Amino acid sequence: MNTQSFNNEISLAEQAEALGRQALKLGLIPSFTVHHFPDSWEFYIPNDKSEALSPEQAYLRLKKLLEKSHSK
Repeated sequence: MNTQSFNNEISLAEQAEALGRQALKLGLIPSFTVHHFPDSWEFYIPNDKSEALSPEQAYLRLKKLLEKSHSK
């Protein structure tokens, strides 16, 4: 997987959203939702306790999921 760079919370959230789209295309997750608020983003990934994830949590979880799928 390509190395991604981010300098602030917005670019991190954008990267997490891109990883979510990639995981969705690969069929690793059935769907995901991103709520955009003026001061934050919340990510929801099905089958993950239905809790809102921060951009950092979503990025790490999705990156791990994609890395695991590439190693198979």
